[in-house]
Amino acid sequence: MEHLKSKDPLHGITLQKIVEQLVDHYGFDTLGELIKVKCFTDKPSVKSSLTFLRKTDWARKQVEDLYIKSEAKLPK
Repeated sequence: MEHLKSKDPLHGITLQKIVEQLVDHYGFDTLGELIKVKCFTDKPSVKSSLTFLRKTDWARKQVEDLYIKSEAKLPK
């Protein structure tokens, strides 16, 4: 039987992995400019960002969209 690959570009990727890769690539300063949320500008950390993003759908969507747009530039 043929295995079907998910068309979802975020399939199998945790929110933590997304945030860590974006922070490694952009840094919190640039992330805070690209996505205007306090968790990236005011005493930022991956842990505080995850807490906020898990509760805030619109912000999580912006982070996921940025990840999809940036995916080619991010280290595997």
